[in-house]
Amino acid sequence: MTSLSDAEIQALHDALNDEYHAWAVFYQVLKDFGPVRPFLNIRDSELRHIEALQQLFRFYNLPIPINPWGTAPVPRFSSLKDASEAGVQAELENVDLYRRILGATERPDILQVFRHLQAASQECHLPAFQRAAVRFGAEGTSAAADAPEPAASRPSRRHCGGRGCCGRGHRWAEGTSV
Repeated sequence: MTSLSDAEIQALHDALNDEYHAWAVFYQVLKDFGPVRPFLNIRDSELRHIEALQQLFRFYNLPIPINPWGTAPVPRFSSLKDASEAGVQAELENVDLYRRILGATERPDILQVFRHLQAASQECHLPAFQRAAVRFGAEGTSAAADAPEPAASRPSRRHCGGRGCCGRGHRWAEGTSV
């Protein structure tokens, strides 16, 4: 197997650190506000993203970094509206991160994972946080987050066919079902 370039290794580290951070922030929001959508669903999705990236680390025989955000302080928010608005900003930054690191490699397996993670941010997580910011701004209660959304307002799952980053077993890289 051909070894990865320094740029590819750095891209994998950047992606994993970003996913670790997102998971830790959403975990803290859930600790502070309880099991509130969309944070609950997206926190679980971030875990699948972490697992997909860790699979690449294993495939390329790279040591998997420990999540530095497990002990480092993460942002805390005074309201679900503030947390949702921060989620919007974080997803925009995540899309930009993947836009940048996609240029670090031409390896199909890494590109596939990066593209799926970018699509999850842009097509699933970002719209969910945008809707939550409006919902929490208007009603300001966690009860609003627990109400089912109308099907017409849910984002398209085109990037993964309704599975994977959005929730139900997806092929991230050859031979990997996360």
